[in-house]
Amino acid sequence: MNERAGAATFQGNPLTLMGDEVRVGQTSPDFSALTGGLAMEPYSVADGRGKVRILNVVVSLDTPVCDAQTRHLAEAAAELPDVEVVTISADLPFSQSRWADDAGLGKTQQMVSDHRDLSFGEAYGIAVKELRLLGRGLFVLDADDTVVHAEYVKELTNEPHYNAALEAAKRAGGTR
Repeated sequence: MNERAGAATFQGNPLTLMGDEVRVGQTSPDFSALTGGLAMEPYSVADGRGKVRILNVVVSLDTPVCDAQTRHLAEAAAELPDVEVVTISADLPFSQSRWADDAGLGKTQQMVSDHRDLSFGEAYGIAVKELRLLGRGLFVLDADDTVVHAEYVKELTNEPHYNAALEAAKRAGGTR
């Protein structure tokens, strides 16, 4: 597996991302993760086929920047009724469900946990080797699973460029 030393930082300290970067124009790589809550159903890219999706990748929902990022996208996506936001982290599914319920987003946001084997993180090249967590990023997939936007946030304490992802989702057909 490809390792990209220094591809991310945490408070300026270099980190290694595992896997290859996903590029605009390529078909989304497949992965296997778990949905949140007690059901812990398998989730893969095929589960969202036919929908425009924003893959909201966060380090941990229980941190201020990840919390803000996820809430911001939930609010923005309310204006894009044909777009599904899928939040992915290495948090345990129970933690994701608790966070979503506490945030009032339990019914509006698809939470996906990559804690088991970092399948998503490695497929998208955003698994942080030193932390066994995911980095920060935003990816937009069109209804045919083509990547139409890819952002890897270098410094994990920074927020992504929301407007670029939201515009990509609109262009991909994510509006009525």
